[in-house]
Amino acid sequence: MDEIKNIYNFSCTNVNGEETSLSDYSGKALLIVNTASKCGFTPQYQGLQDLYKEYSGKGLEILGFPCNQFGNQEPGSDEEISLFCSAKYDITFPLFSKIEVNGPAAHPLFKFLTSSKPGLLGSEKIKWNFTKFLINKSGEPIKRFSPRTPPEQLSSDITDLLEAQN
Repeated sequence: MDEIKNIYNFSCTNVNGEETSLSDYSGKALLIVNTASKCGFTPQYQGLQDLYKEYSGKGLEILGFPCNQFGNQEPGSDEEISLFCSAKYDITFPLFSKIEVNGPAAHPLFKFLTSSKPGLLGSEKIKWNFTKFLINKSGEPIKRFSPRTPPEQLSSDITDLLEAQN
């Protein structure tokens, strides 16, 4: 089997139940985040939306992947998650169907991301909600950020990535 080198080989179900090929985002920088609605880090949705407003016209897409694996902090249905994000944070970036990011049922995209950009001490696990992966325009993961890193601290990395690939 050929080694996967970018995210474009994956498809995911969006929050509306539609299958989406990540190749649809080819040529864009991406920030992929596992999210949750009832987490101490949930206010990061606002920072993510602010980044999206600032950089979406410059070639960045943010993709949110709700996950209920950490303290049952995302118990709602896809529809409830979508309504929460819209009502509370006016989220306009793409949200996907709730997935698992760790363990045997982890979505293949997150298996790829965590093996490409392991965490602390080489761990291939997601530590908590709001772990963030920055992906270049070729679909290659280039950086991983911990849940504790607020979105506003990613601006310089995003700017550098967008400028380097123009």
